[in-house]
Amino acid sequence: MSEDAPTPVAETIAGWLTTVRAVDLPPRAVDTARKLFIDVAGLCLAARHEDYVAATLAATSDPLMRRSVREGGCTAIGHEGGYDSFGAALVNGTAAHGEDYDDTFEGGPVHSGAGIVPAVLAACERERLAGDRLLIGVVTGVELLCRFSLVAPMGAHKAGFHPTAVYGALASAAAVAAAIGASTAATTSAIGIAGSMASGIIEYLAEGTWTKRMHAGWAAQSGLRAALMARAGFAGPRTVLEGVNGAYRAFAHPVKPDFEPLLDGLGTRWVTGDVAFKPYACGTMTQPFIDCAIKLAEDGVRADDITDITCEVGEGTVHRLWEPLAGKHRPPTAYAAKFSTPFCMAVGFFDRKAGLAQFTGARIHDPAVLALASRIRYVINPADEYPKNFTGHLRATLKDGSRREFRQPHMRGGAHAPLSTAEVEAKFLDNALHGGLRRPSAERLLVLGRQVFDTPQVDATEFRG
Repeated sequence: MSEDAPTPVAETIAGWLTTVRAVDLPPRAVDTARKLFIDVAGLCLAARHEDYVAATLAATSDPLMRRSVREGGCTAIGHEGGYDSFGAALVNGTAAHGEDYDDTFEGGPVHSGAGIVPAVLAACERERLAGDRLLIGVVTGVELLCRFSLVAPMGAHKAGFHPTAVYGALASAAAVAAAIGASTAATTSAIGIAGSMASGIIEYLAEGTWTKRMHAGWAAQSGLRAALMARAGFAGPRTVLEGVNGAYRAFAHPVKPDFEPLLDGLGTRWVTGDVAFKPYACGTMTQPFIDCAIKLAEDGVRADDITDITCEVGEGTVHRLWEPLAGKHRPPTAYAAKFSTPFCMAVGFFDRKAGLAQFTGARIHDPAVLALASRIRYVINPADEYPKNFTGHLRATLKDGSRREFRQPHMRGGAHAPLSTAEVEAKFLDNALHGGLRRPSAERLLVLGRQVFDTPQVDATEFRG
């Protein structure tokens, strides 16, 4: 590259990462990182007995090999024994994202904690690093993942890819490189290598199968591998982001990339504090619509009173959450139900919530829920703010000819109405209990989670089964 050529974007990012110190991180970003660790740990505990987690565990390493891992091996949260770092990152990321109850970023959307926290935790346990290195990795990785998602809004989805999977690999590589103190050159290569490890198509929507669940875990272990390979001298392309064959050309080609949202104010203006914590265990953009359905129920309307419900939606959400409409009215699996706005609204209407218990094999066959879901439809609102803002709306026509209309102007748990630390910690306890822990054990782990960034050596052994 000639001397007058612009500095590659990945190299600019790497140069910033090598200067970050834990003591300089803004309090709001640190607070978000603490919530993220607690939220991710709770989600891993909640999912530890799920069949998709068991399948992922079986594919990591042989049980005899796990017993031979040296003391100080890496933790798969909720599971006995030590794991190699890549297996731990894969399992934790898959479990954290598996119920779609993990954080999101308005404007992306991407899920940051499930990809970044497992990667950096595994790196820090592997390298026996202090809690401040974990903090640096988590905050910078989340910041970059959120910013990566703003470069070509909706481009990855339009191209058939899952942005959390693609951008998560790039960001987790950068996060691990920052945590282990890699040089600028090695960090640049780590991002470049991760570009060839990034993957994740959204065809899971066709049948409600499991592949989306592994996307965050795959991104986590890919980023970890990329950073370690780069530190050892493996070279990756510096122009991985903006190059003619770079990540955005490959994974978000319908949208022309604009790198200003990625680089503008990097290190001085932090978006990490805007990460949203979900109140419901389902797709991000369904959540404001669930709020509207609950408002309708709390207004005294009975399901039998409703002739039909029409929702105004953003066009970018239709292909994932509304179509094919017949399939969304009767989702084939409990997992598919999480990405059906009609089902999520219907179950929220009846239960006044949409937690883990609302998405089960039995519930997706509930005649009352399905009957109401079948009466919910959508119209595209050209003025909808998606993806910059996630809103909800419904207009219910009742049998007596009257109408009820409700709007949710933003996502609860997001930047406009954030969940408090107490609410995130209550969610952790609920998830831990769902995963089979007794309350004293769950409360003890919560205390450890609050302190993880303050320890002289990161050790998540207590979070094992």
